Amino acid sequence: MTLFKHILLASHGTSGAVAAENMALQVCASEGTIDHLIVVPEFWQGMTGDDWLNNGVTRDQFSNYLQTELGKEVDQQCDRLHRKVSAHAFNYHSLIFFGRPGQALLQCLKKQTYDLIVLGSPRPRRMPGLRSTLLTKQLITAIQTAVLIAPYPKQPPA
Repeated sequence: MTLFKHILLASHGTSGAVAAENMALQVCASEGTIDHLIVVPEFWQGMTGDDWLNNGVTRDQFSNYLQTELGKEVDQQCDRLHRKVSAHAFNYHSLIFFGRPGQALLQCLKKQTYDLIVLGSPRPRRMPGLRSTLLTKQLITAIQTAVLIAPYPKQPPA
């Protein structure tokens, strides 16, 4: 099996993303590095609108609360994956972006050369939750790096 020294892993902790994490650990070379891309989607910005909040102070308080909670979730995912990667004696770096996942991935590829990109496959239609549109035709044609797509697990990982 070919092993890769520098891997870009997109993961946000869902079942499909954890399958990608496990795949990245299997194909990472000894003393290799896994850069963890985690993206907070931009649709969260719209959750602080005036439609149900009566004034600017309340809106700002809710916005601060939401940012704090999202920050905690991102930190938890980064800490969890850092422990997992370190247990295999690989190097770990987190890359945290706000916006569109595909654009964040391309930004990472402009700044750094990777041997491999590891992604989870889209969530099956029958599964509840947000369906990611990371792998668009435009993104696939822009990537000049090998991509490994981990199959969605038959049973969610524990």
